[in-house]
Amino acid sequence: MRKRFRDAEMQRKSDYHKLLVWQKGKEFVKLIYQITESFPKSETLGLQSQIRRAVVSVVLNIAEGHRRNSSQKEFLRFLGVADASLVEVEACMEIALDLGFMTIDNFELAKKKREELAVMLIALIKRVQSNL
Repeated sequence: MRKRFRDAEMQRKSDYHKLLVWQKGKEFVKLIYQITESFPKSETLGLQSQIRRAVVSVVLNIAEGHRRNSSQKEFLRFLGVADASLVEVEACMEIALDLGFMTIDNFELAKKKREELAVMLIALIKRVQSNL
């Protein structure tokens, strides 16, 4: 009986794949990688790398926080880092647009997807906060 409880607990903690915000985050990662593929080669270690690291950080922090969900407060901390990374992506996108590395169409598409993800992330943060 005790082993079944532990197995169920492990399944719950590792099942971040079921979180819609994580799924949408992964889709956003793919979009940003596609868009940044056309950045100048001189930006490989610059803005291209920065925006990619930031967008990956969003989904990694959601996954890690969910997996390490020893407390709601700890999960909330990871979600806060994910939110901050999403803001970093936004700032990188604006810089990339200003520098001409991103077309206005790609910027608008990424902006829309980023905003959708931000709404979902904030909703999850509020839900977790309400359980504290």
